[in-house]
Amino acid sequence: QVQLVESGGGLVQVGGSLRLSCVVSGSINSINVMGWYRQAPGKQRELVADITSGGSTYYVGSVKGRFTISRDNAKNTVYLQMNSLKPEDTAVYYCAAGTLRHGIERSYNYWGQGTQVNVSS
Repeated sequence: QVQLVESGGGLVQVGGSLRLSCVVSGSINSINVMGWYRQAPGKQRELVADITSGGSTYYVGSVKGRFTISRDNAKNTVYLQMNSLKPEDTAVYYCAAGTLRHGIERSYNYWGQGTQVNVSS
């Protein structure tokens, strides 16, 4: 089993910044991709960014240039630095862990409990 614990959410004004953290523990040998999803009220959960064990990253178009995903393998922690926040970034953010096959097939099997991010205008 893999356990994920997020932290760092909160309330911030438009244009502000937050950094989310996700500590991973347990049977992590099978994990080769870590990601951040978000879900806003009334919307589907979407993949915001992810990072492979090799350091390759993916970002959804709406956050490119504003968000940065990174990982500290020594601390088993993945971060999401969010800058220039907008009201539409308001959502519950979830850390996820899984496997990436053939460079494109993502399968996220483990999820954190979520952390709320509110961006006020």
